[in-house]
Amino acid sequence: MTPKRVGTLSLALCSLSLATGSAWGQESLLDIYQRALQNDPAIREAEAAYLAAAEAKPQARSALLPGLSLGAARSHTFVDIAGGAVVGGTGEVRGTGQERETDQNSWSLNVTQTVFDWGQFQQLKQADKILARAQTEFELARQDLLIRVANAYFNVLAAEDTLASQVAAREAIGRQLEQAQRRFEVGLIAITDVQDAQAGYDDAVAAEIEAQRQLATTQEFLREIIGEYVTELAGPVDDLPLLTPDPANVDEWVETALRQNLALISTRITADIAQDAIGIQRAARLPTVSLTAGYNDSRSDQLSTIFFDDGTGQTLPSLVRPEGYNWSLDIRVPLYTGGFNRSRIRQSVYEHRAALEAVERVQRQTERATRDAFLGVTSSISRVRALRQAVESARTALRANEAGFEVGTRTTVDVLLAQNQLRLAETQYARSRYDYIMNVLLLQEAAGGLTVEDVEQIDSWLQQ
Repeated sequence: MTPKRVGTLSLALCSLSLATGSAWGQESLLDIYQRALQNDPAIREAEAAYLAAAEAKPQARSALLPGLSLGAARSHTFVDIAGGAVVGGTGEVRGTGQERETDQNSWSLNVTQTVFDWGQFQQLKQADKILARAQTEFELARQDLLIRVANAYFNVLAAEDTLASQVAAREAIGRQLEQAQRRFEVGLIAITDVQDAQAGYDDAVAAEIEAQRQLATTQEFLREIIGEYVTELAGPVDDLPLLTPDPANVDEWVETALRQNLALISTRITADIAQDAIGIQRAARLPTVSLTAGYNDSRSDQLSTIFFDDGTGQTLPSLVRPEGYNWSLDIRVPLYTGGFNRSRIRQSVYEHRAALEAVERVQRQTERATRDAFLGVTSSISRVRALRQAVESARTALRANEAGFEVGTRTTVDVLLAQNQLRLAETQYARSRYDYIMNVLLLQEAAGGLTVEDVEQIDSWLQQ
């Protein structure tokens, strides 16, 4: 049975467009992801690497196609020769010197064709796998971008929640401090209660400053991905659906992940490429056959001048016009390369062995990540529900402590502790909701099925 999407929601794949934000000025997760697709340097780098790797196929194919070359040359030669020159067929030497000028024009057309080269055939087969690996790694980079965007997005929301909680705590403790000072002035409490309230207020101010710094840091991480700052992000709705994985059997998710996980697929293709490399290196020991054919045409104009003792000279022009064609069938059989081919074969065998070990390593990592993500989804559901109840309990406890403080049965310290417990429960509850969403995405990524559909599903859980 193939695992379905987490829960029962199934939304159609939408066409990507530039992010525009919602009518209220808030950016959703899909908006940020669309911006990242346009602006993230890592995804553009992955795209360029994919396009570069895709050139392996035409390069390997070109080695098996005919090669055509055209050549042309023009030259001029001047030679000054001391002594006489042989004239005619009698062998008579005449004159005291000679000058010779030659103008030559030539051109040639050559064709080469591989008839048999087993290594080149193997490289063409290997090129298909190199292209498949490049496509897989590019898709993996897009999944990684989605995870990075979601992680940065929800980290910003978590930092905003923490800051809001710290601001509320500072304001509440400030009111508590003012009340304690008034009660001290009329003699209802001791000075120690005022000092406790002041200490709590100072701690709240320091915590608020740290929360502001943490928010700025998380916003910088998001800006690093999309290239600009975003101040308004849509948070989860109050009734966030907590959907269990479907199917609910972790072994079925693991089985799917071992078939579809992109990192594992890429590693397996790498092992196949390494195995092909062994055959390519062994092919270097086999004969190669190639066919070469050519046509050439040239014109050589020569002007020779013979000088005599009486100062006169004789000019003898000549014209040579060679034209012809040639072809050859070349067979090369490697006999001995000083051990180079043997060493390259051994190297390829070791690289294939390393690739097989990498497959085993990534396979184990995939199984561990899938089980961990599955457990993360199921456990975070229970954690969200428990922390939701913890927030309600902390609010009730704070109201009880504030009422007790009014009648004198609770101290300032009791109220401060109750306020801190409420803020902690609120931030933990908000963080647990983000963790649940992230675990849903991580489970889909581990299973190899993380797509923009999942971003759309998460968007349906956000306040629009």
